[in-house]
Amino acid sequence: MNSIFKAAAGFAAVVTLSACVEDTGSASGGASTSMPSAAEQACLRDVTRTTNNGDVVLLSSEFSQAGTQVIVGVGPQRARWSCIAYSDGTTAGITSLTNEGTL
Repeated sequence: MNSIFKAAAGFAAVVTLSACVEDTGSASGGASTSMPSAAEQACLRDVTRTTNNGDVVLLSSEFSQAGTQVIVGVGPQRARWSCIAYSDGTTAGITSLTNEGTL
């Protein structure tokens, strides 16, 4: 009976921990290892143009039919920028998420 209890407790722990996975889009807090989607590429392109800095990396994205929100890291410090990409390849709302007063 004691071994059955231990097995059941172990199984419950595994099931509980398996539910602790966070899905934040195409990347989970770091640089994406897969090929960026068309929306992500559009934001990477336009954030590069806006910041005049080609050192950009995709940090995360969240798809929506209204527009995909993309977070881009810029420069060696990976300053965070936000961008909204649309299905027609256009972007909008390119803004810095960095508190520039602390730089």
